[in-house]
Amino acid sequence: MTALGPIRLRRCYAHCPACVQGSFPADHLLGLDGWLTARALQMACRAGVADPFRKAEVLLKELAGWSVDADTLRRRCHEQAAHAAASRPDRSGLPQAFAHAAGDHELHLDAGKVNTIEDHWRDVKVAVFACRERGEPSDSAGLDQRNLPPPSVRSVVAAIEGREAFGARVEAEALRLGIPLSEGLSILADGAEWIWNLAVDHFHGAAQLLDIWHGVENVAQAGRVALGVGEEFQTWLGQAKAQLVGDGYAGVCETLGSLTAVAGTSMPACAAVAEALNYFASHQERLGYAVRLRRGQSVGSGLVEGSIKQLVNLRMKRTGARWRVARVGPFAEFVALADSPEWSEYWMTLAA
Repeated sequence: MTALGPIRLRRCYAHCPACVQGSFPADHLLGLDGWLTARALQMACRAGVADPFRKAEVLLKELAGWSVDADTLRRRCHEQAAHAAASRPDRSGLPQAFAHAAGDHELHLDAGKVNTIEDHWRDVKVAVFACRERGEPSDSAGLDQRNLPPPSVRSVVAAIEGREAFGARVEAEALRLGIPLSEGLSILADGAEWIWNLAVDHFHGAAQLLDIWHGVENVAQAGRVALGVGEEFQTWLGQAKAQLVGDGYAGVCETLGSLTAVAGTSMPACAAVAEALNYFASHQERLGYAVRLRRGQSVGSGLVEGSIKQLVNLRMKRTGARWRVARVGPFAEFVALADSPEWSEYWMTLAA
């Protein structure tokens, strides 16, 4: 199968009596490795990362006249995903792109869920490195309408594995990209403990920031219990968000403290306020929103959440889909590779 469709090929078969192996010698000269040519394999993988394999089979048949079954697409995509993951240190496209990109270095961390064959639903950890130019200065009043420049370049790392192994994987990618491990790097994430432990172990000294919307939601949760969901709550929440953004930990303590007078002897409300205060107590140094807004920097981890939606939720969490644990990370990275400067580089190296 070629990029132009199927062709019939006749060539000589050679057999070596000594090693008891046979081959088609012309295949090496023609660049053939199995049934698909190099260019056809690239097209097949492009279709396989974009859609479920059965849909990719139909797409290739309608657009290119191919007859490639879904199982073949699945096997070849997983083979190339594993090869791409193993050869990642040898590629130079993203390191060069990061070296020439203007803006601040960011690391976004989060996890999604994938249904696996061996162990049902498992967490797939995802790290996104990005370089982003700064936007216009802002404050809490302009937070909702803020429009930051998109990242000029990004790199994705994904795997189903423990924090220690994943942390080493993420650090290795930072070193490959030439990204600093401490000062000069901002880590943005939600409140998951494994993320901040990873940051301390591998990126000690980097700036840490709790995603602003996770912070606002934890404040809002306490407010709903104490005030309900009416107009009083909406007014209070606007003020609470401004205090959180403007004054960090001191501001959130003040705004949550104001609920205690309203809560009175309400045990559920007092418990909700106490829970929120405990939550923010563990993130005291990760609430520096005001300074970052004035600098025009990002204050949310939406980049990794969007990546998980595209790479994991939309592509891998299909009805009835189940994945082998070892294949999840490489395939998610392969999907991301298709939209990176290293996609073409990978196939050129493979063809060579």
